[in-house]
Amino acid sequence: MFFVLVVSALFPRAAWAVPQYEFVFTTAPFASAHASTVVELRNGDLLAAWFGGSAEGKPDVAIWSSRRTRDGWSAPVELAREPGVPAWNPVLFHTRDGRLWLWYKVGPGPSSWRAARRWSDDEGATWSPIAYLPAGLLGPIRAKPLVRDDGLVVAGSSVESYNAWAAWIDRSADNGATWRVAGPVTVPAQYVHPDPAEPRVGIIQPSIIALDAHHLRLYARPTSRIGQVCVADSYDDGATWTPAHPIDVQNPNAAIDVVRLRDGRVVLVYDDSPTQRTPLALAVSDDGLHFRRFLTVEHDPGEYSYPALIQTADGSLALTYTWKRERIRFVRVPLTDVPR
Repeated sequence: MFFVLVVSALFPRAAWAVPQYEFVFTTAPFASAHASTVVELRNGDLLAAWFGGSAEGKPDVAIWSSRRTRDGWSAPVELAREPGVPAWNPVLFHTRDGRLWLWYKVGPGPSSWRAARRWSDDEGATWSPIAYLPAGLLGPIRAKPLVRDDGLVVAGSSVESYNAWAAWIDRSADNGATWRVAGPVTVPAQYVHPDPAEPRVGIIQPSIIALDAHHLRLYARPTSRIGQVCVADSYDDGATWTPAHPIDVQNPNAAIDVVRLRDGRVVLVYDDSPTQRTPLALAVSDDGLHFRRFLTVEHDPGEYSYPALIQTADGSLALTYTWKRERIRFVRVPLTDVPR
């Protein structure tokens, strides 16, 4: 009961009759911001994180965060910095033991990334020292992992080499202490279009949901030679996967995210264009394969990308995303706005 009352006070239901837009920050000690993540805390606050610096891939790029309370978003706080090396793609999530995790990447670029992480046992008030993962284990590469009721963590990972991308799945049955890697998940050649100007082929950055007790599905970002969101299925809790295949949702080689609502419907956030990272849109599906767009989040020229999507305790959708590479924007969508 206490939790419900806190959430209701922080986000009164009447205040969310229509989608509400906010900037997570308006001024910050960095020029560029990208690749946000968002998590709901136990008291109903939201915590967002992203990487910020002079520009993506520059040595001054660090991981920053902000907390939303009833008073709004706090000023950005630095969470992690690697001296002389950029940081990338933070991911916030809870394991079933209640621990709050921050995973992120460090390195000059995706082909040379190493995974790093911190954790908090007081909902982000304090954090552990930075710990680095062994080479080859990257963990959640951009999107939040799936955390099952039995504690199993199923994280969508991926590797980007010179001209080949592939999705991998990292699984932990002990709250992140040890991991097993499954994959790769790739796209058969029949779905790949020839393009002499684009050597890369494959999928990256999978977002994973559970469809039933053991059936999981991943949704992945494709290269432009595929051009459509790709999905693959597992029927053994993520230990093995089918080959991936495109669905009828166009994608301009841009990150996506997906959430399965508590009523069983699936909501996807994506850039609905073959070539541009605009418009940013929300679509809903009853079966997780056939989607219908119901909300245009952004439609102006510019980049609106790398979305992170969750369903909060009161049922509404909480979304953060990159706004023109300058800021992180937050949108809250009431559940009543998701059509049946």
